[in-house]
Amino acid sequence: MKPIVYFIGAGLSILLSIYLFIFGTSANHESMAIFVGLWAPTIIGLGVFNTLLGILDEMCCAHRRIEDRQTRPHDH
Repeated sequence: MKPIVYFIGAGLSILLSIYLFIFGTSANHESMAIFVGLWAPTIIGLGVFNTLLGILDEMCCAHRRIEDRQTRPHDH
């Protein structure tokens, strides 16, 4: 996924957390708001992890292409 999707998800998590904290009516709405607010760093961490996996995959493919060019017999 694109990084903007993770930032939107984290932003929605923060907004939902604020909404629950201010307008919550249950006895433990503050705890629920904090729990939902903790989703934001988790979502950002997931986005960073997936981005780094994509970079690693690109680097491995480039390295494989370089190795193939070096080991392939040259046609002269």
